[in-house]
Amino acid sequence: MNVIEINNLTKYYGNERGIIDVNFNVQEKEIFGFIGPNGAGKSTTIRTLLGLIYPTSGSAKIFGKDSIKEGPEIKKEIGYLPSEVFYYDKMKVIDLLKYSASFYEKDCRQRINDLAEKMDLNLNKKIDDLSFGNKKKVGIVQGLLHEPKLIILDEPTSGLDPLMQQKFFELLQEENNKGATILFSSHILGEVQRMCNRVAIIKEGKIIQLEKISALQENNYKKIKLQTTANLDRNYFNIDGVSNLEAKQNIISFLFKGNLNSIMKKISEIDLTNVWVEEPDLEEIFLHFYEKGA
Repeated sequence: MNVIEINNLTKYYGNERGIIDVNFNVQEKEIFGFIGPNGAGKSTTIRTLLGLIYPTSGSAKIFGKDSIKEGPEIKKEIGYLPSEVFYYDKMKVIDLLKYSASFYEKDCRQRINDLAEKMDLNLNKKIDDLSFGNKKKVGIVQGLLHEPKLIILDEPTSGLDPLMQQKFFELLQEENNKGATILFSSHILGEVQRMCNRVAIIKEGKIIQLEKISALQENNYKKIKLQTTANLDRNYFNIDGVSNLEAKQNIISFLFKGNLNSIMKKISEIDLTNVWVEEPDLEEIFLHFYEKGA
């Protein structure tokens, strides 16, 4: 079952590009990654999906329901953390969270306390006394206090220190284990690599790749590094399947996608002193897509 279905979703701001013909589905109980640099269209996609802004064309469904026409009903089961959070500064954290909880037909008091404890959040402080990171914690608790079936996170870790990021990831894993579906948008590729099952890569408003993380890393690409006895002409590896090639004196490295037998035959003709074949991390794969304009 698909919790999110996005079909040819397009948004223009006047003549300016927002997103163009975005298509992807998120399955129930999946942790789905949505990556791209700032300005690529991640936030526009999410805001249009949630009905916070209206699409120019295309459609989006959440829980099988139109996200515009049935938005109020859908939103009861969604937890959303925007990339930037803004609050009434004079309110105490606990008062803000109680106010947020009042929109849901359930008692969230114990849940608020549990989440605040996990995120090391002082509920009695005023909003304007909080650091940026602590305001982000408020947003996390606010987004999760009603135990939503769908959690949508837009750049969620900005402002969190490494220890708190770890706690946050553990919290998300707990929610997912309980059955929550998660859409995780980020430009921090290591986060997506760590958390997600599948990933969509967006560039200049268009989806350029939709793939399982495991397939991106294991099936399609190898990171090859060679050490030779002499300087190697970088043009030697100017062949199909080779990208991100770097040559420095007697060491050459590149990403390879294709038939391993063909590249190993090419390598076997070189006088080597060492060779490394590794799985590339997601960041290297991501940069390849951007450099090649895939």
